[in-house]
Order: sequence, then structure tokens, then C-alpha cells
Amino acid sequence: MDLLAWLRDSDPALRWQVERDLAGEPPAVWEATRARIASEGFGARLLALQDPDGQWAGGAFFPAGFRGGEPQPWTATTWTLNTLREWGLDAGALSGTAELLAQNSRWEYGNLPYWGGEVDCCINAWTLANGVWLGADVAGIASWFAEHRLPDGGWNCEWVSGSARSSVHSTLNAVKGLLAFETATGGTPSARAARLAGEEYLLERGLFRRRSTGEPIAPWVTEFGYPFRWRYDVLNAASYFRDADRPDERMAEAVALIRAARQPDGTWLQARTERGRVWFEVDVPAGQPSKWLTLFAARVLDWWDAR
Repeated sequence: MDLLAWLRDSDPALRWQVERDLAGEPPAVWEATRARIASEGFGARLLALQDPDGQWAGGAFFPAGFRGGEPQPWTATTWTLNTLREWGLDAGALSGTAELLAQNSRWEYGNLPYWGGEVDCCINAWTLANGVWLGADVAGIASWFAEHRLPDGGWNCEWVSGSARSSVHSTLNAVKGLLAFETATGGTPSARAARLAGEEYLLERGLFRRRSTGEPIAPWVTEFGYPFRWRYDVLNAASYFRDADRPDERMAEAVALIRAARQPDGTWLQARTERGRVWFEVDVPAGQPSKWLTLFAARVLDWWDAR
């Protein structure tokens, strides 16, 4: 199979990244493809679903009217912004959204204002990244991370319930948000120190082992699935370290796990999919070759092998 041709035959949200990161196309090529996200395919469909008040599905983290009794829905404002940002949509396509959300959107927790964040580490990480992307003032959230880091170096969304041990899920999402803040603004010394401490938390565990016993954390560390959403796995983690451009030999075994999951035809399979309402599907069912996962895995290996 011509892997690049297979990957190029995709939505602009995926294709431009293939052109830039795997095919080595000049900027004029991939920038033109990236610009199409706002007017074609997945990106245009999500933009068309935005409510007049700036939200999606009438809510900040959950759709309006959500009362539980079903899996986490993925249609509300934060999840949709995460998706559009991660796909590379130009923030100009959402001009005025930051102001609308400041006026109209409140967190389901405590009715707190949207750009102020709340108490959940992952929610705050996404709000930090989305805020700097859209031009909102989210510096207070960056400071929050420095103040709420746990003694072992990371974060846990269950800290409000008394947890004093960090979670790989929460820590990875936190460092992603802090990296976005630092990249966009230059960051602050305290936020950078917090991010580096979170990286060390993950690296000390080789991205997938328990520090106490050396055993794998759980089977899901090698169950790759797109969209990543909040979930941790070694591909998601290694993709972060690629974005941060921090190759570290402590990642070597995790990278080997990613390499071992490559199929004979050069693809990676969708291992899991999340339950819950979506606007529309953007990847294949479990068990099928995933273009998204193949993109992420191939560029991690390219980066690692070139270090």
C-alpha cells in the first residue's frame, strides 16, 4: 500500500498534517490545505453547529439538559473547541467566540465564568490551551497549575476529593495545556517549572510503568484510540514529548511499544472508541486501520529516529 497516498486521501484537518509532518511538503502546500478546514469537511461541519451565544450544544462541558444516566457526551463547548484547535483551525474562523463565551458560558461546577476555569485539572488544561488560541486572558489558570501541583510532581483531577497521588491522565493533559500557554505567550517561570515537573513525573515512569513496582500501569497504556480526548496512552504521551521536542532515553521502551503496534502494511489500528454522543464520527471503528493514529504514530517514530 502507498501509505502516504492513503493518508492524503482524507479530510483537510488530517491531510495538512500529513503533508507537513510526513510528506515534507513546502509551507505553501500544507498551509493551503490547512486553510480549507474552516470551509470544508469536519471543521466546517463543527463551525456550523456553533450556537449564537458562542457555545456548542448549549453548555460548557456538558450539553444543555444533561443530567447523567448516559456516557459522557462529546458535543459541548469545551470538547468542540479542543477538537477544532487540535485540528489546526485558524483562530480567526472563531472571531468573537472568546468574548461570547465570557458573556454567556458558565461551568456546570459552581456556575463559574468560562475563562476563569474551575477545579478539574483536565478542564483547566483545555481551557488554558483554548484560551490562548482564541486570545482570552487565561493567565490565572496557568498560575493555578503551579499552585495545585501535587508533591509527587503531577496533578490529579480527584484532588478535590482528597487524592494526593498524581494521575497520568491528569498530568498529561496539564502539561499539554501549559505547553500551549508557554508557546503562545512565552509563559512564566512558575508555569514552566510546573510543566517540567509534570514531564519528569511521566518520564520517571517511562511513560507507562508504575514507579513503585516497575509493572505496567494498566493494559490501556497501549490501547491507542482516536480521538484521544482525556485518555492517556503511550502514543498520546509520546506525541506530547514530540510537540515539546524533548526526546529522553527514558521514553525508549514506550516508543518501542508504539513501533511494535505497527501493522505489516504500515498502519496502526484503532484499539478502542469512546461511548457517548458525538456530532459525527471522525475516525474508524475499533479494529480497523486508523489514519489519525497512523499519522500520530508515524511522526513520533520519525521524530524519535531523527533525534
